[in-house]
Amino acid sequence: MLVDVGERRSYPSDLSDQAWVLIRPVITVWKARHPSVSGHEGQYAIREIVNAILYQVRTGCQWRYLPHDLPSKRAVYYLVVLGQVHALVARLFDRVCR
Repeated sequence: MLVDVGERRSYPSDLSDQAWVLIRPVITVWKARHPSVSGHEGQYAIREIVNAILYQVRTGCQWRYLPHDLPSKRAVYYLVVLGQVHALVARLFDRVCR
């Protein structure tokens, strides 16, 4: 079962539903091109991982200080390293800020 945003209180840094509609296609294509090396699909919804990245970027907290109700540091940081987050986040913010 995937852990989703509906199961916790939102943070100001969380994606709005409107932003998610714009970003979801980009993430879906990106994930299809970058499958997990181990084949593991993970236990977190991709939107929650993006919310955790946005939380860290917005607050500047260290990875290990991500709140406990967001995906684990390991799950989030894996996507950051794998996805070269700067390019991915730039594309996401470009879509949201248009």
